[in-house]
Amino acid sequence: MIRTQIQLEESQAAALRRLAAEQGVSMAELIRRAIDESLLQRGEGDARYRRALSALGKGRSGLSDVSRKHDEYFVETLLDE
Repeated sequence: MIRTQIQLEESQAAALRRLAAEQGVSMAELIRRAIDESLLQRGEGDARYRRALSALGKGRSGLSDVSRKHDEYFVETLLDE
């Protein structure tokens, strides 16, 4: 990674701090994500990342707890075969 400095408005920094705390990530990570999203919208960025994002939400399991119990569901699927 390359270290860089940016200047934010006080209100931007405060909102970014709150959002980072809510999501449990660093302010730097939120900024990197925002830059990635902006680059992707312009057709730039990592092709693998674009492909992965395009797959999100394509399937429906009908289950509401997959994000918490994905390992259990994976094992169940393996045992069913």
